Amino acid sequence: MSMRHMVQARGGAAVVVAAALALVLTGCGGGDDNKSTTPQKTSAAPSGGNASAPSPNGGQTPEPAQVLATVSGENGITMVINSAARDAGGFLTVSGQIKNPADKDFTGTAPWRGNELTTGGESVAGATLVDKAGKKRYYVLRDTEGRCLCTTGVSRVKAGATIPFFAQFPAPPAGTTEVDFNLPTFATATIKISG
Repeated sequence: MSMRHMVQARGGAAVVVAAALALVLTGCGGGDDNKSTTPQKTSAAPSGGNASAPSPNGGQTPEPAQVLATVSGENGITMVINSAARDAGGFLTVSGQIKNPADKDFTGTAPWRGNELTTGGESVAGATLVDKAGKKRYYVLRDTEGRCLCTTGVSRVKAGATIPFFAQFPAPPAGTTEVDFNLPTFATATIKISG
């Protein structure tokens, strides 16, 4: 037998073997005729029963469960503060959401950037923390190039939208457990610090 015929024979044998294996594996499925043929339901919810309902805000991330404060701003816009947490680096990060329940876009975000950072674009750099007990005001931290350590690019809040925000400050002394948070155009919110 020539080399060419051997290669053709081996190639054909490989196809036959592959087809036979496919048939054998197909026939070996199932195995337990006493089990129900209906698919079993599985749940992605954690065992603690804390599954959240579908998001009412159109598929955006679900709202955090903890609310430290809710304050009102101009034209019915609201700010919800969900967290004020210390971290190991000596910082305090305040985070939450700004909601526009109106049927019209909110564009009055320019005051949020504050007076000292007018060239850095739209942001929440105008936010401040006040430690009333320690009689000290804290401003949003800046990096070495003068950019705020906060949410940037906020030029509008679309009608019906919710946008997340954060602002990072120097941490007040460890004994301080409560501070006043202010973002221009919103009422002042008194919040508890965690961590």
